[in-house]
This record gives sequence, structure tokens and C-alpha cells, in this order.
Amino acid sequence: MATTPPLGAGLGLKPQHYEEAFALQAGGLWWELHPENYGVDGGPRLAWLEALRARHPLSLHGVSLSLAADAPPDAAQLERLAQLARRVEPALISEHLAWSAWRGQYLPDLLPFPRSHAALARIGANIARVQDRLGRAIAIENPAHYLHLAGHDWGETDFLAELVRRSGCALLLDVNNVYVSARNLGTRAEDYLDAFPLHAVAEIHLAGHHADPQWGDALLIDSHDAPVAEPVWALYERVLARAGRAIPTLIERDAEVPPLAELMAERDRAQGLLAAAQSQEAAS
Repeated sequence: MATTPPLGAGLGLKPQHYEEAFALQAGGLWWELHPENYGVDGGPRLAWLEALRARHPLSLHGVSLSLAADAPPDAAQLERLAQLARRVEPALISEHLAWSAWRGQYLPDLLPFPRSHAALARIGANIARVQDRLGRAIAIENPAHYLHLAGHDWGETDFLAELVRRSGCALLLDVNNVYVSARNLGTRAEDYLDAFPLHAVAEIHLAGHHADPQWGDALLIDSHDAPVAEPVWALYERVLARAGRAIPTLIERDAEVPPLAELMAERDRAQGLLAAAQSQEAAS
């Protein structure tokens, strides 16, 4: 297995940036990709990905395992993920705390669910199935929320902590999701982050959002189509201070993708904050 250098701040891999991404040599840089876009048996796309893996660490961030569904993950989908993981040896593998499949139908969204005792048992079992097939732990991402749901037996941070305890999974903390959810539901993002089980966090996501065209700032959308907002940067610094360590961090941009230089500027800002966190950890 190839040696993976320490992860700092990374970027989502976009086809229009392939050549530039290959040439970059920034310290701590890594690239995250959606494995669903690479679920093929061969060809130039995989060949290029293997070449990039020789220069930079990679992370696989899934969007389709539907871990919160009422059925196990699709066997064929899981097998494709396992094959890709064997091929590129990613430093991290992650998925969402959501569902997107229903009785053979795939819905192109990450949908919410009541955090019931039954859901906890079901999701824990699904995570275990995935980890058994991959032979490694995965990280589970906290969702963005747009409305109140009834039927919760667990608060979200407690639910995630219990998933970690039961399955041995890690967590992916999406700070933009926390900010968007708090604004939409009328809660405090700071309270959520202060309760989050940071000891289990293997990765952080930072992204942009926008106000809903009809409802304005009363409904924020986790759109990944804008720079990271200043309140999200402030929450990120709060997380690093509380964690007392540098945590691999991704800048997400999935729409209105700018030139790579603009994304690298955001990435370098995160890298600077991680370097400061690392220095404080070393001094303590």
C-alpha cells in the first residue's frame, strides 16, 4: 500500500481542473471525489485517477449508499465502491446520514428521517455492512436540515455519538450544514458544535450556501455554489479550538465552479488555520 502523507486542506476534484490538479504541489493538499463518477472497470478516467493518486492522497465521498433506508445498501453499488477503494487506496471514505433509495427507486437527493431507536439500529447495521465489505471504518456526515421533523427519540449529536459507539465508524463534520440547519430551524450552531463528539471526527467539510429564491434568508440552501461564508469560517475556527488538533478539511464546490486558483485561495486559508491548530497542539 502506498504511503499517505498527512492530510491538510483539500479540494473536491472536478474534471475541468484535472490537469492543474495533477501539477499542484501544495503541502497537505488532497482531493476528494464522488465514487459514483468512477464506478467503471477501466478506461482513461480510472487511469488518470491512478496517476493522480501517485501524487496526492484521495478521499472517496459517497452520495448513494442510502444508509438510513429501510433496506441494506445495494450490493452492486457497494461492490463497485470496494473495487474503487482497492484501486486508489483512499485516505478517507465517507457517506451521508440520509437515505436516497426506496424499494428499487433511486431519488437524487439526501433525504431526512426521524432519529428513532429503530433508525439507530438500522443505520448502525448498514454502516457495519459497509465497513465489513471495505475492511475499514468510514466517516458519517451530519446532514443539512430544512424543516422540523416529528418522531425523534435522539438529539442529532447524541445519535451520531451512539453510531460511533455501536459501529466503530468515524464522523465527518460539515460545518456549513450546521450553520444552514441552525438558521433554518431556529437553533444555535454554537450549541450544536459544542455538543458534537469531536473525538470521532476524521474530516471536516466547508462549503458555501445561498438564500432560497422565494423565502430569502429565512431558508438557506446547502448549495455548494458559492465561497465559504464568513460565519462558517468563524464556526470552523471554533471547532479547531475545541478539538485542539488539526483535522483534515475539505473545501466543497459542486456548482458555479470557479477557476482552480480561486478554490486554492480558500483552501490555503483553511490550511493556514490547520497549521495554527497544529502549532497549538504541539505547544500544549
